[in-house]
Amino acid sequence: MNFNAIINLGVVGAGLLLGALLRAKVKLLQRYLIPSAIIGGFFLLFFYNFAAPRIGLEADFLGDLVYHLLNISFIAMALRNPAEDRPKDGSARRSFIQNVIAIFGQYGLQCFFGLLATLVMMKTFIPDLFPAIGLTLPLGFELGPGQAYSITLPWEALGFEGGTSVGLAMAAAGFITGSIGGVILINLGVKRGWVPASDVEKLNQRRLFSGFLKKGETREGSRLTSDGESIDTLSYHVALIMVSYLLSWAMLAIIEKLLGFLGGIGAEISSTLWGVNFIFSMFSAAIVRQIIKRTKIDYTIDNGTLNRINGLSVDLTVAACLGAISLTALSAYYIPVIILIVVGILITCFVLPWYSSRIYSDHQFYRMLVLFGTATGTLPTGLSLLRVVDPDFETPAARDYAYASGMVFVFVFPLILFVNLPAYSYSQNNPALFFTMLGITLIYSVIFAIAYKIAAGKKAFRKLGTFWYKEDK
Repeated sequence: MNFNAIINLGVVGAGLLLGALLRAKVKLLQRYLIPSAIIGGFFLLFFYNFAAPRIGLEADFLGDLVYHLLNISFIAMALRNPAEDRPKDGSARRSFIQNVIAIFGQYGLQCFFGLLATLVMMKTFIPDLFPAIGLTLPLGFELGPGQAYSITLPWEALGFEGGTSVGLAMAAAGFITGSIGGVILINLGVKRGWVPASDVEKLNQRRLFSGFLKKGETREGSRLTSDGESIDTLSYHVALIMVSYLLSWAMLAIIEKLLGFLGGIGAEISSTLWGVNFIFSMFSAAIVRQIIKRTKIDYTIDNGTLNRINGLSVDLTVAACLGAISLTALSAYYIPVIILIVVGILITCFVLPWYSSRIYSDHQFYRMLVLFGTATGTLPTGLSLLRVVDPDFETPAARDYAYASGMVFVFVFPLILFVNLPAYSYSQNNPALFFTMLGITLIYSVIFAIAYKIAAGKKAFRKLGTFWYKEDK
């Protein structure tokens, strides 16, 4: 009987519980909104690097866990029933366009400046640096640990030793930047009047976030849509997710067989597609959702239950991604990793708030917090920051971001398709492939600059030296 998976899941669970306990007791962790998963993840990092090898426990399982949980998370989001409360007036359309441009900009800027920093390092003091390392910045910050792991995994076969550890380390750095940087931005917003006075008063009356509700306090999270005598509601939703995942696997397995006729090139393409399995997972979930809709049983889908499953996936992913980092492998890249983290901090903590205050026409600070949280971690990070100043989500910031993010994914899909070009430039000794990707990301950045100027209008470059732009009264 093999208990390896159960043992590793138990260790990850212990890390989560330890993180939740420390978050509930340590005021500093509450003040900076450090998620329990990150706190517990650091304990897992040290456990799997120093203690686990002594007892014969390997961290390989954690990498697989991160990969599969990412796909499950995307399926859970794609199965949701669409909201029906979206405004139909011009303000909704305007905020949609502004959000698309703002989110699009983070993809373009993080990709371009990550590769540009890599080019500078290769031309100066690290000539043998793996060219694709610059893309771990957007993979870790903008996309998150699941994508950072799944996309860098094929790069290890192309010569990037310890690539997954670098990708996961960038994701961890992004989460920390989002948590600490987000609280700093909130404090600045309160002190300098970027947050409305009415919300500041509510904020001052609230207690620090311990991570747990008070005794007797409850919040609605999900509802029952089935009779437990037949099938439990949670079981029903999990079954839908696993069928969707099975469909995704079947599609990729068939594509892999067909690509096998192309020889070596087909094998490389197949490896790339398995690395972006989350795209196929979303597509398969969309198919399952259409079947449910056409059979008129979509009322059995509960978004709250899917949110809980997604939350579980995110918590386990964050904790496991930290535990899966190999400090030995990471030690060979600590200088470029530090440089890329600094570049990421500059883009997200300074450039992002600067253009957010100018491009949005309403709720600028609230929209910036959601954008900042997701540009450094995941959507739950952005929502947790927004909840500090907008606990009941009374502003449309979260809803509008969710609508826009789907469209952005369509626009950035070419970036994902070409994400392996820098890695191929190394394995095939063809620098032109690296510069091709650099050029593509430059085009994305230029498109963002033009779109930003159009959307922001006269505010676009007004008061260039001002970190946060406010209209003169």
